[in-house]
Amino acid sequence: MAGQGRTAGRGHHRRRRAAGAALAGLLLASGCTAPAPADHAVPGATVRALRAVLDRRAAAVLDHDPDGYLAAVSPRATGLRASQRRELARLADVPLSSWAYRVTDIRGHGADRATADVELRYRITGYDSAPVSTDRVLELERAGGRWYIAADRAGKGAGRQLWQQGDVQVVRGRHSLVLGVGRTGPELRRIAAAEDRAVPEVSAAWPERWAARVVVLVPATVEDMASLLGSPGADYRGMAAVTTAETGGRGRAPADRVIINAQAYATLSPLGQRVVLTHETTHVATRSRTSAATPTWLSEGFADWAAYRAEHRTAGQAAPELADAVRRGELPAALPADEEFGFAGDQGRLARAYEGGWLACALIADHWGEEKLFAFYRAVGGHSGRDGAVEQALGEVLGTTPQEFTARWRAYLRSRLG
Repeated sequence: MAGQGRTAGRGHHRRRRAAGAALAGLLLASGCTAPAPADHAVPGATVRALRAVLDRRAAAVLDHDPDGYLAAVSPRATGLRASQRRELARLADVPLSSWAYRVTDIRGHGADRATADVELRYRITGYDSAPVSTDRVLELERAGGRWYIAADRAGKGAGRQLWQQGDVQVVRGRHSLVLGVGRTGPELRRIAAAEDRAVPEVSAAWPERWAARVVVLVPATVEDMASLLGSPGADYRGMAAVTTAETGGRGRAPADRVIINAQAYATLSPLGQRVVLTHETTHVATRSRTSAATPTWLSEGFADWAAYRAEHRTAGQAAPELADAVRRGELPAALPADEEFGFAGDQGRLARAYEGGWLACALIADHWGEEKLFAFYRAVGGHSGRDGAVEQALGEVLGTTPQEFTARWRAYLRSRLG
């Protein structure tokens, strides 16, 4: 289904350098030289002092200690102190089990200034088996023999956090934790109830043990949703939800988040909302078996297969775009390529890609059986890389070839959609 199932990655930002040509020209014309202080290595003692500041700051978050949290912020940075006080207050109801900063790089600028690249890592109690991580850049200054934070901004490609967007309202479900900003309590409770229905459906469709708990974020607007993901808002218009996290395959599933575009989600029927959340929750459940070797048609197709498995929908109802194409005689020649799942392009093409992936998984379940579908998914995701992953799994698990499978899939489209 278009608008669902996307695993969001990091966006890309361009940095612009401030032009200093006019000042440089004046300095050169006067015969003066004014070299800027070069970045330099920071002494070990200074690094240790900075890390101690961040450790105390992390402890203050978990203790809900505003004074301790602000003790790390420069007394002169009045605007930053005010915004940081608000952010800590917005975290008050979020059940955090851990909060830590890992310094990845420090660059000194003279004796009393430095820039630190920091990875913020945190977990939500009862939901995260591994931490969520986000990159921050801290500008630091020394005054009175102490180091302080003078500025705090998102790292390259990182987004804003939900608590930076407004007051966070927390709704607890049986299998879900819904965190919303700028949304009503009844709306968030309905989402929690829908997610609580989705989790058991996914557990019935996916045979492996998984946490069976999901954190759902509901920002106020699609622009805020995009801000969480570090991407432009245009990338997510019309999308009801996305799932965030890097793919697994490393022994432990990372902390996923289902992020809802409340405006698009509200336009869906109850069935559409149920399908969207079950689809996204399937991504959470299968994350540790999904890797860079998994083609998008398989990861998205399996999520749709799980979402529609318990629904009484005909193939034509669930795949209307592809059904129209088949009836026009425009039968796809090959399984959908990854680029066909791009959300910035033709929406009809996108819908046909999702529908084609779903029907490929439905074919495996119908012809070879559900256990073979699960084994095929695991085999593809467990391959060392994309090259040969599908081909090898087709042969070893299903006893077929890419050519034979594609021909069978095309015949299946004709029989189900023609």
